[in-house]
Amino acid sequence: MPPTDSHRALRRAGIVIAVIAVVIVVSGIGVRVSDRRELSEWTEEQAIPTVAIVTPTKGDAAARLELPGRLEALSRAPLHARVSGYLKSWKVDIGTPVKAGQLLAEIEAPDIEQQLLQAEADLASAEANAALAASTAKRWQSMLGRDSVSRQEVEEKVGDLAAKQALVKAERANVERLRTMKGFTRIVAPFDGVVTARNTDIGELITAGGGSGRELFVVSNTGRLRVYVNVPQVYVSQLNMDAKATITVPDQPGKEYSASVEGSARAVNVATGTTLMQLIVDNRSGELLPGGYASVSFELAGGAQSLRVPASALIFDQAGLRVATVGSDNRVVMKPISIARDHGAFIEVATGLDPEDRVIATPPDGLIAGSAVRVLETNASS
Repeated sequence: MPPTDSHRALRRAGIVIAVIAVVIVVSGIGVRVSDRRELSEWTEEQAIPTVAIVTPTKGDAAARLELPGRLEALSRAPLHARVSGYLKSWKVDIGTPVKAGQLLAEIEAPDIEQQLLQAEADLASAEANAALAASTAKRWQSMLGRDSVSRQEVEEKVGDLAAKQALVKAERANVERLRTMKGFTRIVAPFDGVVTARNTDIGELITAGGGSGRELFVVSNTGRLRVYVNVPQVYVSQLNMDAKATITVPDQPGKEYSASVEGSARAVNVATGTTLMQLIVDNRSGELLPGGYASVSFELAGGAQSLRVPASALIFDQAGLRVATVGSDNRVVMKPISIARDHGAFIEVATGLDPEDRVIATPPDGLIAGSAVRVLETNASS
């Protein structure tokens, strides 16, 4: 039976619906593929880190090195007692300028006085005995010419004279020793300077102790001061014996004092990695205090030969000290460097960098050579 018009209409409607369904499915698949491609591209794009780069700048033509130091007197003499006794008097107190040989204090030592009196008496007795032995020996020698005495007896008298003369020398030496010891009851200044300590008072029992006992006075020469500075090994070669420095102290704000290097230990302390250097500073004004803290500023030449980059650009790993730079293709290039000076917030690089390098200011973790990066330009290089 031939199809009717209604059957044909239904068939056409079904075909149209099927075509529409196919179009919808194909469109959905296409949209999904496009979204997936866009998501993949977005993910890959987000995986590329964005970095800020800086251009190295030249170091200062005359860079400065700031180091802590300590001030010491050019000469410092702790004065100890050489004799025992009681302090009879003291003549100067702390802060008093003194001249070489000036009396500082006196010690009363009655034991030394009595020993000296006895030694002088022993010397007088020995001299009298020696004089008697001399006259006896002379008389016996004259009798030997007349054969009145034997030669042996004469030699005995001469030997007795020599023994008594030797005893005189011994007694005289003992007297000189005690007189010298008596001189030590006067404590005098060894050189021109200032009394920086007095650790005794009148009536105090003084015990002779040499360097092991407590010092009675300390005299310091403060006209010039020594300045001791521990210089890191990397800077030692830049400071010769003619190097100049500027010194400041907390108790004299706004004032600077000139100093010069006078000596170097010429050895590196293994515990600190530094070399001890000695400077001399003029202190005739008396404004600098021995034992105090000082800030020492050295002027270092050749700073313009180095390149300055932020300290945050440093990478230190198993490959050593490096910085990450960005090449013309926006890929990372690692460069080993050596440091000339460390200024804290920035460093000066001696070797390994070129002035035109684009240095990554703060390299992200996991950055490796050859990685692609997006560049964020910045002018902050130090």
